[in-house]
Amino acid sequence: MFGDIGTSPLYAVKECVDSAHGVPPTHENLLAFFSLIVWSLTMVVTVKYLTFIMKADNAGEGGILALLALVPPRR
Repeated sequence: MFGDIGTSPLYAVKECVDSAHGVPPTHENLLAFFSLIVWSLTMVVTVKYLTFIMKADNAGEGGILALLALVPPRR
């Protein structure tokens, strides 16, 4: 697992089409790898949004001002 979200897909694709793994870098395989990366990032962002942001509300109120009301004041 690579830590940087910007370069991780590049290293992941390099490892996926490495000859040591036996997967040839055909058009179909590269399309499948890129699709997997895009869907993985999409699902991670969606799940995080649904898990954390949708549960953050201010007594049933939504919007940016309601979320800002939840931020503790600075000392």
